[in-house]
Amino acid sequence: MSEAGTLPPLREVIARHGLSASKALGQNFLLDEQLLDRIARIPGPLEGARVYEVGPGPGGLTRALLRAGAEVVALERDRRCLAPLAELQAAFPGRLTVREEDALAIDEVEEIGPAHVVANLPYNVGTALLVRWLGGKAWPPWWRSLTLMFQQEVAERIVARPGSAAYGRLAVLAQWRSAAKLALKVHRSAFVPPPKVMSAVVHIVPAAQPEGVDPETLERLTAAAFGQRRKMLRRSLAAVPGAVAALEGLGIDPERRAETLSVEDFVALGQRLAECAAR
Repeated sequence: MSEAGTLPPLREVIARHGLSASKALGQNFLLDEQLLDRIARIPGPLEGARVYEVGPGPGGLTRALLRAGAEVVALERDRRCLAPLAELQAAFPGRLTVREEDALAIDEVEEIGPAHVVANLPYNVGTALLVRWLGGKAWPPWWRSLTLMFQQEVAERIVARPGSAAYGRLAVLAQWRSAAKLALKVHRSAFVPPPKVMSAVVHIVPAAQPEGVDPETLERLTAAAFGQRRKMLRRSLAAVPGAVAALEGLGIDPERRAETLSVEDFVALGQRLAECAAR
């Protein structure tokens, strides 16, 4: 197998290497090549672009990204998947780097650099990785865009609007300095083995960061506000010094609940706290 056009079907690759999805690693293999090509097109043209993929498994999405012209850095913890990924390296010489590492343990700024992130994330680490990628003081971030597969319930929380049942901390963190949209829904039957729930792909692009907001303050505010979302803000934010007074100073009724505040409200609250701290 020396040319990309001679790649065997993914089912054949999985059978030949005796692979099965590991529940402990949160794996579900996506085999529909047309669907994989659609996902690879979501970030836009990738010819010559650097792409970072976490959890490639047997390489279904990887081959779609390579077909799109990307140069891919893939992190895979499952040693069983290294052999099929090595076959892709041979089919696309010089365009695929495979590292047997834990994505939660690396410094992407130093080790990956500017890149589009495209991944069918393992379910057991997906949210933790997203929160880390959305956080931090440095902005614009190291990533140019995030195109990520999640359980549909999680995807809907990321793009949710105020007042909806899905709206919460993830929505604020994803939207206060980024644009997030649900790009594609994926039926459970597209996976091997089929997960118990539907999935969806979210696409996130960095935007301008509002001035005068400390990301750590915003993370603390959202954690407190939505950690007790059934309580009024005067109760849930009581543990954040100055937050209730800042609410009142902005004309926000402290008897409201967190899900009624817009992303802009949380940004304004963060700005007011920063102003008070600077006095």
